[in-house]
Amino acid sequence: MGLPWKLHGDGKTVSATTIVAPDERLTWGRTVGLGVQHVVAMFGATFLVPLLTGFPPATTLLFSGIGTILFLLITGNRLPSYLGSSFAFIAPIAAATKIGGIPLALSGIIVVGALLAVIGAVVHLAGAGWIDRLMPPVVSGAIVALIGFNLAPAARDNFTKAPVVAVITLGAIILVTVLFKGLLGRLSIVIGVVVGYVAALIAGEVSFDAVHDAAWVGLPTFTAPAFDPGQLAIYLGFVPVVLALIAENVGHVKGVGQLTSRDLTPLTGRALFADGISTVLAGLGGGSATTTYGENIGVMAATRVFSTAAYWVAAIVAVLLGLSPKIGAVISSVPPGVLGGATTALYGLIGVIGIRIWVENRVDFAKPKNQLTAGIALIMGIADFTFTLGGASFGGIIVGTVAAIVVYHLMDLVGRARGTDEPTPTVSDEAHAATGAVPAEPRAD
Repeated sequence: MGLPWKLHGDGKTVSATTIVAPDERLTWGRTVGLGVQHVVAMFGATFLVPLLTGFPPATTLLFSGIGTILFLLITGNRLPSYLGSSFAFIAPIAAATKIGGIPLALSGIIVVGALLAVIGAVVHLAGAGWIDRLMPPVVSGAIVALIGFNLAPAARDNFTKAPVVAVITLGAIILVTVLFKGLLGRLSIVIGVVVGYVAALIAGEVSFDAVHDAAWVGLPTFTAPAFDPGQLAIYLGFVPVVLALIAENVGHVKGVGQLTSRDLTPLTGRALFADGISTVLAGLGGGSATTTYGENIGVMAATRVFSTAAYWVAAIVAVLLGLSPKIGAVISSVPPGVLGGATTALYGLIGVIGIRIWVENRVDFAKPKNQLTAGIALIMGIADFTFTLGGASFGGIIVGTVAAIVVYHLMDLVGRARGTDEPTPTVSDEAHAATGAVPAEPRAD
């Protein structure tokens, strides 16, 4: 069986009025170059997640590449996407790690992945309309926003460990974003981390001991999960992440469909299922959970090349990087000050993306039910409201998520029954696409 891509035109150029479709490609030399470009685009956020959670970076890169291959296979090479590390898991991973270490956190990742895969199967069979009904824009925006703002203390803790380097890193991210257009502007996080790393080197805050000892080629560190039925609260703390992953994947499908002028909605269930399976696989081996990446949508929009062939190249390159302990050791050497500066921007961007969901979907905040849904959820998430029930402790993300869903639907139900509130109209595909161009992750574009 031949390769599934046909050559676009002469394989060398893309006119201003055409795009390279998912089932097309440029010459293999150009395709390889585009694939490497996708690796660079995803790299900044993907390697930061394991640094912030204590996971092995090389293992995370390996499973992100494998996950991307699975995604492409499950979606039949029709939906271009890279599956990088998800920031939505950071808070529940931190809570799980304090109690049972990385193995317990991995078991939580597997629970989320399995649940997402089941939801993907349901969506594939029954459609995605019920998702819009469960999570209208005011609810999904609040959940995404509180996930980002809840992480603010973690950014502060790293920032205060080396404030000078943190300020340099943050300043570089801001300047690169505003000074450059196109790909360089989209890589502001990566460039900012590099600038901060150099500053940390000059300040003597970087240790290369582990780098010297690491081999250039070898298997990464694998860690097995450990399930503990007695940690129900920990597992429930992971559940809200599923809602963020659904929003990201649905937005990704709508966004790419809008950019390619194709109806990719029938692939929504496959996308959710593929991301779920990829996350389960990562959890089984010790890698970070995955999600579709907005940086790579940005690269496709800029280059007008939507070929899935470039993503196969990117996935293979990521796997090869994951098989180099030396590269993993270099990533692990990034000091706290650099992380503090980068995460101050990144976590803030997650929160702002939640707000963008409200803006793009024209959420009417003149309505009391929208005001209270967003306000209560954000306060509970930002202040990290914690409730204890039967010895189990539930943190701000799960409390805020439950509050957003319950407050909205309760007020909507009572308001319609009493005639004091009109029903909220269904969100249009155009609104989904506009929001989907930047999913619920810390994207600078």
